[in-house]
Amino acid sequence: MRRGKNNNLFRKYFLLMSMVILLSFVILGSALLFFVSRSWLREREELLRQNVQSVAATTSELVSSGYMRQNESGSVLLICNTLALLSDSVDADIFIVDTEGKVIYCQELLRENMVIMPGLCPVHAGYTIADSYLKKAVENDGFQELTALNGIYDTPYLVVAKPIAVESSVIGIVFAAQPIAGSLGVYLLSILRMFGFASIVALIIAFLTVYYMVYRITAPLRQMSKATKLYAAGDFSYRITVKGNDELAQLAEGFNNMAKDLAILESSRRNFVANVSHELKTPMTTIGGFIDGILDGTIKDDKRKKYLQTVSEEIKRLSRLVTSMLNMSKIEAGELTINPSRFDIAEMIFKTLLSFEQVIEKRGIQLQGLENLQSLFVTADEDMINQVVYNLLDNAVKFTPDFGTIVVTVYSDKTRAVVKIGNTGPGISSEDIGRIFERFYKVDKARSFGTQGSGLGLCIVKSILDMHGGTIGVKSVENGLTEFAFTLPLQ
Repeated sequence: MRRGKNNNLFRKYFLLMSMVILLSFVILGSALLFFVSRSWLREREELLRQNVQSVAATTSELVSSGYMRQNESGSVLLICNTLALLSDSVDADIFIVDTEGKVIYCQELLRENMVIMPGLCPVHAGYTIADSYLKKAVENDGFQELTALNGIYDTPYLVVAKPIAVESSVIGIVFAAQPIAGSLGVYLLSILRMFGFASIVALIIAFLTVYYMVYRITAPLRQMSKATKLYAAGDFSYRITVKGNDELAQLAEGFNNMAKDLAILESSRRNFVANVSHELKTPMTTIGGFIDGILDGTIKDDKRKKYLQTVSEEIKRLSRLVTSMLNMSKIEAGELTINPSRFDIAEMIFKTLLSFEQVIEKRGIQLQGLENLQSLFVTADEDMINQVVYNLLDNAVKFTPDFGTIVVTVYSDKTRAVVKIGNTGPGISSEDIGRIFERFYKVDKARSFGTQGSGLGLCIVKSILDMHGGTIGVKSVENGLTEFAFTLPLQ
């Protein structure tokens, strides 16, 4: 059933295109037959018109010259012979009637080189042309139309008439009647056979072409259908083949980009859940173990204060982790708004360093660059930038070995304030340096000297600076200086 659904779009488009092609050929064939029949009728009309004009002119000349009175039998023989020759050549019934509509001359008057008396033709003797046709021929100097001549013929004939005039007087009318049903039918059937043969060849080529084109056009859609099922199952590795540069190719490329972003998002989500679980589990396990030890008496009274101090530190660590996670959520949701103010960032750095004074003195860390700090005012959210400065100095203090060095530099390059905070130590490897701004990413534990963090500090720093239109970068030399540098617009 699924396979049928997958092919449904292909079948639908193929049948639709096939129906359009078939309908087009039907319309084309109908139009061809219509215009061919019209052209055939016009040619027949013109041919009959030329013949009746020739008969009318010959008869008029014989009468007006007086030859007909002098040699009546010869004139009748000439007229009838002419009618017979023309009738056979154009496959028509050509005859002459008098002004009363009676047939007086026709090809049937000739019998073995003998001439039957005019008006006594065994075939046409019973013909009487209606007055309406006579009047139309006289008034219009002839006419042509499809008619049965008021029942003279069983089916409509192509009839052409031309009056015979002598000295402005009409003495008779020439009629030519040609059956069209049989002749036109045979002619159109021949045309239809040729058109049908050519159409079959063209339709075969057209159907093959349509099949190929529709299959190719729907190929990306079938791949997308397969991809959506895999993505729904959590497999984002499948990619759609992109060919060409049309709308479908652009859609397929966009689909691949979406899959790539979804894969990154899914990986980030899984890492986020795993890291959060780990970060929460570790201090909670520690807290629970120490509290259980105090409650069941495993930990002696003289050591309770030490372990309660450890529990307090772990609780503070949990509080910092939750606060960092809440800040990250607010930043990503766009709920954290900037409240800009003008302040001295050099003074902020100096005050923040004072909060680390005891740790710095205890571990013998040296500070460089403070003597060169000069006031540099920026316009930004003071609380957010203070968090950036605190996180960077906190990392510097954590990862600087005892008796190491922290270097602080602040200056302006006319459009931006530049702050650099560096520290000596083992440095950051090239593998880690490109990922340290990711959420929950931590470098090798060996370089932390027993300190622990949530892995969110640098990610929050980068997010805050991005909100302010600033930048941050890092350079590190292993067993040398690791330096973080961030910028902020002065205005």
